[in-house]
Amino acid sequence: MISIVVPVYRNADTLEPLAERLATALNGRAWTLRLVVDACPAGSAEVARRLAAADDRVRVTELEVNGGQHAALARGLADEADAGAWVCLDADLQDPPEAVPGLLDRLARGDVGAVFAGRRGAYESRVRRLTGTVHRWVAARLTGLPADAGAFVAMDAVVRTAVVSEVLSGRAPSVVLAVARAGRPAVSVPVVRDPTWTASARLCQSVRSLAWAARTRTR
Repeated sequence: MISIVVPVYRNADTLEPLAERLATALNGRAWTLRLVVDACPAGSAEVARRLAAADDRVRVTELEVNGGQHAALARGLADEADAGAWVCLDADLQDPPEAVPGLLDRLARGDVGAVFAGRRGAYESRVRRLTGTVHRWVAARLTGLPADAGAFVAMDAVVRTAVVSEVLSGRAPSVVLAVARAGRPAVSVPVVRDPTWTASARLCQSVRSLAWAARTRTR
């Protein structure tokens, strides 16, 4: 069983195509889709409930307080304990659902605990690509993760347990950095992505992540 966990915030327009594309990409595999609605006021919960009512493979977790992308992912992973592999991806179609089988096939080889979708493509401006590259290079040096790691990732049971524990306890600020605490090898495979994140959101997450990684390394 494959569990797909997706944080949802103002994604009412993309949830239906996301579910359809995932169903097509995972045809022939057993899967569930956990939509974690992160206290979203924009109608996403109604769409998520409608999808769950139409397909028993779709499940919904509705959070009363907004905790952000990574807390929502960890909560969804906690709610999906009975699986053989887990995949985290965004709801806005920045992460192409068609790439999920490739991540799972690499994970199934059994020599790593996590497979990241390595960021590729002109999905952001030149300045944002430069700042993103610098952030990921520094994070990779501090944690040992692939330099193109992001929150689109497939993981095994050991990594999933570590991510839930580290993020929900507040010991790690992101799913990506929590993977580094799992003690399992991690690799990436190239995946072309689409643009979505704002500059301010990226900057805040980058500062928090690098500060955490630096503190952890010096302990």
